[in-house]
Amino acid sequence: MTKSPRALVQEALRVAREAIPAYSGKFSRKDFTQQQHFAILVLKSFLKTDYRGVVQILKDFSELRQDLGLKKTPHYSTLCKAEQRLLKKGRPSSSSSSPPSALKNAA
Repeated sequence: MTKSPRALVQEALRVAREAIPAYSGKFSRKDFTQQQHFAILVLKSFLKTDYRGVVQILKDFSELRQDLGLKKTPHYSTLCKAEQRLLKKGRPSSSSSSPPSALKNAA
């Protein structure tokens, strides 16, 4: 575990590049990658701030923007939508979300 936001962002971006496609679709705007969104959301959680707070931190610290490869900072609503999209992709399908029958019988 690190206490450095820069080290955290660099590691989150590395992991995201291995696991998440750069863009969600063929016609994405391509202003930011999903990997950048993921790393920013990890930073948001690490710093225990909200969307507007993490955007302000990115505006204030050019080193973090450089580590993320950002030419501009995303709007806070972009991060909110990205989080919803990324969580939706990670969620199991509705058919597998019901508990096994053994658990149903135990209740």
